Amino acid sequence: MYTIPSGSAIDKDAFDAVADAFLQKQGLPFAEVLSAGVIQRAFADRNALFGQRDLFSTQTVLWAFLAQVLRDGKGAACASAVAEIATYLEQTGRNAPSGDTGDYCRARAKLDLVALRDLTRQAGRELDEQAPEPWRWHGRLAKLVDGFTFTMLDTGDNQKEFPQAKSQKPGVGLPIARACAVLSLATAAIEDLAIGPYAGKQTGETALLRQILPCLAPGDVAVFDRYFCSFMMLAILSRQGVDACARLYQSRDNTFCRQRQLGDHDHLVTWTRPRRPDWMSQDHYDQIPLTMTLREVQFDVLIPGCRSRTITVMTTLTDPVAYPAQDIAELFGCRWNVELDIRAIKQTLRLSHVPCKTPPMVRRHLWVTLLAYNLIRKVMACAAAIHDKQPRQLGFTFACQTILSSWMLVATGACCQDRRLWERTLERIAANEVANRPGRLEPRVIKRRRHRYRLMTRPRRQLRDELLALS
Repeated sequence: MYTIPSGSAIDKDAFDAVADAFLQKQGLPFAEVLSAGVIQRAFADRNALFGQRDLFSTQTVLWAFLAQVLRDGKGAACASAVAEIATYLEQTGRNAPSGDTGDYCRARAKLDLVALRDLTRQAGRELDEQAPEPWRWHGRLAKLVDGFTFTMLDTGDNQKEFPQAKSQKPGVGLPIARACAVLSLATAAIEDLAIGPYAGKQTGETALLRQILPCLAPGDVAVFDRYFCSFMMLAILSRQGVDACARLYQSRDNTFCRQRQLGDHDHLVTWTRPRRPDWMSQDHYDQIPLTMTLREVQFDVLIPGCRSRTITVMTTLTDPVAYPAQDIAELFGCRWNVELDIRAIKQTLRLSHVPCKTPPMVRRHLWVTLLAYNLIRKVMACAAAIHDKQPRQLGFTFACQTILSSWMLVATGACCQDRRLWERTLERIAANEVANRPGRLEPRVIKRRRHRYRLMTRPRRQLRDELLALS
């Protein structure tokens, strides 16, 4: 355990600038989720506090990094983060750094990766634990699972750990990583995430999900798409005390041995254990049951103006009285929310491309972005609780913009009526509801021509040599 030495420049208020922007006022819901003291202890326990008598201390760098990933456009540059630090230090009566970004970038590399990940996961877990009953599904916490990809700067280190797609020519593509995330249906907070190379042995989404299964607690309900719907995955989750609801994999026939009819298009089926996969040990395989009794529910999705679709869902929730078929269908319909959550992370927080040169910094950027995302979700959950709404009714992008509008005032203590500021902030966030547009149908085309240049088909070095030859 790391202990803060006597006489150190660190005090109980050292991390207030980090935490206060994300609602730390007494009496507000979720105020204790990731307070200043919790953030400080996470780094202190890892013996990872640095620069406490310097301009770029742990708390200052983390505060600036969070602001950096939350801002859009050019605000995401390191120069903007240094400018934020300079303004913050001047407003708090301290000497400001120069405009050189080198010291800040080196200080970012000191942020402890384990502490960042632990803080992100802790924020998501505590938000879920405090979720009121109306936000839950049948009194239980539902967790949404999905995968996505993101690219990063084309450097040798990044290419070595996250090689570009094999379909791209050398020197033309970008390093690419695959990720699998678990998010909360109640609060939209991210519970955990695993990343790996885009291609190769044991790099698929199911392999990544197995790395983060401990984030699913007994009593949870995991909701995922057909790609994860396998005997082994359902059996592992069942042994963990976690129920599952997933779409039937397309290559698996749904005319199984029916044990008992539960209702219209609702019956029990029996799945038999397949042979042991390469990734599973023999001891683990021997603990998997020979058969599993699952529930198969089939329903139609009707969208005005579109052809209806028939969807078959497999679930371990076999009690038709406690979990009616209609509720199962509605639960699986909520799976689409994870697509919207990932879109918010990739587009609003610009995680589709990580502007870092080394894998360790890619991971730091990733976890700081996810930490910022969970902290924004914390504020949204507070606004929803106070104004009697659901967190998923509220707009994420507007919440980011609203919090950033008062970021510097809160950090420097320049706001003389901070309680009133937070009340108005929560009112604005709660008033910005996401439009309910059932049956919306739009063609996947754009009018504006955005691409003015040809795509790169050869390495930049060759193209540069050709231009030199013409000059």
